[in-house]
Amino acid sequence: MNDTMILNTGMQALVDNLGIVEAERFIFLMNDEPFDYTKWHGVLSEGKTIEEIHESAKKRREAERSISAPVTCEFS
Repeated sequence: MNDTMILNTGMQALVDNLGIVEAERFIFLMNDEPFDYTKWHGVLSEGKTIEEIHESAKKRREAERSISAPVTCEFS
C-alpha cells in the first residue's frame, strides 16, 4: 500500500470503530500527546503471543459493540 492508501484505510478503521467525532478526538489526542505510540504499544503487548493480542482485541471490540449497540425506540 502507498501512504495515501494507508492513511485512508487507517482513518476508515477509526471511523468504523469510534465514529467520526471520536475518530477526530483520537487524532487530536494522538497529536497532542508527547509520547511515542509505537514504544507504548510495544510495552502494552510485551510478553504476549500474537494470538493473545488478537484474542484480547477481539474481546474488547465485542464488548465495545455491545455497549454501543443502537438503541431503538418505538413511538405510538
